[in-house]
Amino acid sequence: MKTGTTRILAAVAFALTLGWTGHATAQEKYKIFLSMSYIGNDWQAEAANMIRAMAISGPLKDKVDLKVQVAGTNAQRQIQQINAMIQSGAKAIVVYPVGPTALNQVVKEACSRGVQIFAYDGEINEPCAHNVHMDQYQAGHDAAEWLAKQLNGKGNIVMITGVPGTSVDLLRTQASMSVFSKYPGIKIIAQGVGMWSQAVARTELSKIVATHPWSEIDGIIVQVGCYTAFSMQDEAGIPDSKKKPCAGEGSNGHRIQMLKNADGVIGAHGTYRPMNVPSFSYAAPPVDGALALKLAVEAIEGKSFPHDILIPLPEVTNDTVKLCESGSWKDMANGCNVFQPSIISNPGWFASIYNAETPEVGLNAALHGIPEY
Repeated sequence: MKTGTTRILAAVAFALTLGWTGHATAQEKYKIFLSMSYIGNDWQAEAANMIRAMAISGPLKDKVDLKVQVAGTNAQRQIQQINAMIQSGAKAIVVYPVGPTALNQVVKEACSRGVQIFAYDGEINEPCAHNVHMDQYQAGHDAAEWLAKQLNGKGNIVMITGVPGTSVDLLRTQASMSVFSKYPGIKIIAQGVGMWSQAVARTELSKIVATHPWSEIDGIIVQVGCYTAFSMQDEAGIPDSKKKPCAGEGSNGHRIQMLKNADGVIGAHGTYRPMNVPSFSYAAPPVDGALALKLAVEAIEGKSFPHDILIPLPEVTNDTVKLCESGSWKDMANGCNVFQPSIISNPGWFASIYNAETPEVGLNAALHGIPEY
């Protein structure tokens, strides 16, 4: 089985091959760029796949000529790339911004030339840009509030954050810290930077438990890594009934662990199994990027949009986690929020891929870049 890193690199490399999307010639299509920043996690690979799928879906395949560039965490490089996109005649740029303010000047220049700018998940402060995202502050707030109440307002917690400098990490962390400040009995005994990666979260948690053993930790808040946190406790011999509560991301592995029993679960194994561990799972849906592309095309064609386009914030607890019987879009529309391990072999894969506004993309889009129609 491929490693998570191999899967990520393969998916992103596949997305980077985009230079065609249908039957008509590229000159007849809208030239649209995808500008990605950090790509070293499963979420970005899924987002890239779903954007690719949207570009070749029925409604857009004869309209969109999509090209992809990756800047990493280098703001200057992303600025240079966006400048080049403008010069090459971009009609729209769909972007995961390296930060909320770093791109303001180049985005303003793009807008002045009639280029539509749609950011997804992360935000751009420049007023002419459009941001497709959930309420990241609310996500950080609700996760911290759940954990604080789970601990009855007191205890030692560990915090693992995301990609530094992004609006997503800034807002989530700010919100969580604001909540914890209201509980004098709660103490953050250690922090780490997790980069929204299960692998990086494991490295950071390993460093922390070397000096703060699990017996000293009462709870965990981690933007990405609850699956890893429970797996590490399993490896340490901590029984399911004694595992520390965790509030964090919407990975499939984490939500499988949240299930009360294995009834109907196919392909569970090792730590990728139901544990009934106390958890709160929110999600930034990777489908945001596909929606941003869809809206960018509508904007090119004359539709107006506000600066912020908020999507629903998926929040799942042990009482609301629901196993999908299949990978169908209809099943997701009926409210399921975790997939069979036999369907999703990678526990770090993000499960919240449903949006009522994007029926063009579903499970196959997230996994393979293939649209529903």
